[in-house]
Amino acid sequence: MTSEPHILPILLAGGSGTRLWPLSREQYPKQFLSLIDDRSLLQNTALRAAQLRRVLPPLVITGEAHRFIVAEQMRQAGIEGGRIVLEPEGRNSAPAAAVAAHFALREYGPETLVFLMAADHVIDDPVAFGQAVEAGAKLAANGRIVTFGIVPDRPETGFGYIRAGAPLGDQGYEVARFVEKPDLATAQTFLAEGGYCWNSGMFLFRAGLFVEEMSRYEPEMARLAGEALEQAHTDLDFVRLAREPFCACRNDSIDYAVMEKTALAAVVRMEAGWDDVGSWTFLSRLPASDERGNRARGDVLLEDADNNLVMASSRLVAAVGIRDHIIVETGDAVLVTTHATAQNVKKIVAQLKMRNRYEAVHHPRVYRPWGWYETIALADRFQVKRILVNPGQKLSLQMHHHRAEHWVVVKGTAEVTCGEKVFLLSEDQSTYIPLGHRHRLANPGAIPLELIEVQSGAYLGEDDIVRFEDVYGRQG
Repeated sequence: MTSEPHILPILLAGGSGTRLWPLSREQYPKQFLSLIDDRSLLQNTALRAAQLRRVLPPLVITGEAHRFIVAEQMRQAGIEGGRIVLEPEGRNSAPAAAVAAHFALREYGPETLVFLMAADHVIDDPVAFGQAVEAGAKLAANGRIVTFGIVPDRPETGFGYIRAGAPLGDQGYEVARFVEKPDLATAQTFLAEGGYCWNSGMFLFRAGLFVEEMSRYEPEMARLAGEALEQAHTDLDFVRLAREPFCACRNDSIDYAVMEKTALAAVVRMEAGWDDVGSWTFLSRLPASDERGNRARGDVLLEDADNNLVMASSRLVAAVGIRDHIIVETGDAVLVTTHATAQNVKKIVAQLKMRNRYEAVHHPRVYRPWGWYETIALADRFQVKRILVNPGQKLSLQMHHHRAEHWVVVKGTAEVTCGEKVFLLSEDQSTYIPLGHRHRLANPGAIPLELIEVQSGAYLGEDDIVRFEDVYGRQG
């Protein structure tokens, strides 16, 4: 008897999540945020996949800017043995799916089931999720390219739809057609008729079969994706795809490139409390925190307020006499919108980018492979930062042309390199790093190192760094 094939989870961790600004930023998008519980959406996706039967360690596909965030979050979640593939630039889901299929084919064999899923989705019922995946795995093992259709509970205009065709056994159907995001009237018709599901963007297929189908319908993309993986090089724990062939892939989704063309498409219906957390309206459906339907997180005071979502990250937020509003505060921005207009937050992000505003790209807390920093105060010729260095980690050996720095240790032990000197600082001790001096900060201890850094000088930008040595392979 032939053994059942293994499942290789592919976690797509790219994307910017602009409709969840100001919490989600280009350098720290929504998949890395803890929106539902104490874990990030990426961590929950990885842990959910780890509970499947016959599952292999996951493969995460992400971008250069997010590589260390992914690695740290996977470590914190206890996910071991996985690999992280770095795209030189985002090219949508079809090239990523092709790379994943080539990877599975090379590492595990053609019968391996590749389970492609976005890292920023929510699943409330992991048992129902697992049952749907098992049903999909049977179809995929028998030569189908499976997508998962979410049984709709409302006339949603933010998702694409799938029309189910003839039955294919337990929970499975042929795909009659894919439908673009409808208007409200059409979505209401779909809901009334039945037979339509939301397109979840999750796919399950045999590695060898998918490569064959992509080679049939998108031969150039299939070839280039294979070359990008074949010519990839390993950097620390990361697999860097070759830039030239990968960037030559057409920017396209797996739906357009393969699913709408293949005769092997199947859909499995899933009822597992799925959502793609596409905008702030999703969080407004979470359980209310008071009897008037408000949902408050952080330091929030409400008076004569109904059906609001209010999130405070760094200070007190008070609201009086408001209805159906969404207020989100971070250390550097405040968003005020309504439930009805929340989808348009992405237009604010577009304005910020057009004006080259810092707030479009960077999160108030900036994550680095050694830890993180956040700016406490910024003015002409000085900046104050709070810095955390994880145990055993170190910053690069570096120097600055335009600024000097004072470091004050508030927790833990710091190992400081300044010029030719190397010395330790404990809590309440400080040191001065003159302009132009080579220096390095490291945490030799077993607890996180926290310090306050005061920068002074004519230019305080992050690009004023000359790196001489870096354990993380960064240059600058």
